[in-house]
Order: sequence, then structure tokens, then C-alpha cells
Amino acid sequence: MLFSYGEHKSARLLDEANFWKHQEHEHTVVIREIVPDLETKIVENLKQWETAFVKTHGQVIQLTETMVRSGNHTASVYIDRVQILISFCLEQSSRWVQFLFEILNISQSVKKDPVAVTVIRHIIRESEYFIGIAQTICASE
Repeated sequence: MLFSYGEHKSARLLDEANFWKHQEHEHTVVIREIVPDLETKIVENLKQWETAFVKTHGQVIQLTETMVRSGNHTASVYIDRVQILISFCLEQSSRWVQFLFEILNISQSVKKDPVAVTVIRHIIRESEYFIGIAQTICASE
């Protein structure tokens, strides 16, 4: 854990979720942009993922701002809310990774584009990194 967070594990988790939910949102756009002939159903699903990531990112920002405004003395009140939100973020990212693997397996447009395959594999690794780092932070004491 970074020393700048000290014992503020909740703040660290929210910072990670803030960054990675924004990244995942951007990744939905990247995939649509690099594969212009992507199957319609996959494009629709990516747009739904984009909306979901924007909503989750907004929840992360809102909880972060609430905690900051409340001051350190009441931050412990929000620990349960942070844990619930982070659990949701991790589940969402896991489902996202599964969806990306499905794209790699079913999309003919992606299969014929080695750059798209490489980019999607990179996006998978990034979401897996978020899952790993958040789980590590959650497990640390």
C-alpha cells in the first residue's frame, strides 16, 4: 500500500476504483473505434457496458466526495459502504473480462484483426490488474 494513504484503506480503494472505472469506460470506446466493422450485437453490448461504467464511476466519485466532506473523524461510518461498492466494482470488472474473452472468441471482425486482438488482450490485463490490486488492498491490514 502506498505510504501516502497510511491507514486509509478505503480512500486507496476508492482512488483505484475511480481510475479503473474511468479506464474501463474509455476501453468500451477504444474497442468500438479500432474495430469499425464490429458486429452490431457486440457494439450494443459495449454501449451498455459504457453506460454501466459511467454510472459506477459516478457512484465512486460521489462516495469519495462524501467521505472527504465528512472529515477523517466520521470516515469509519462509510467503511461498509466502501466495501459494498468495491465488491460491486470487482464483480463488474470480472464480468467485463468475461465479456472481453467472449468477444475474442465469437467476433469474426476481431479475429481477423491482430491489432484488435492485441488491444483487447491488453484491456483484459488492465482490468485483471484492477481486480488484483483491489483484492490485495482489501486483504491487507
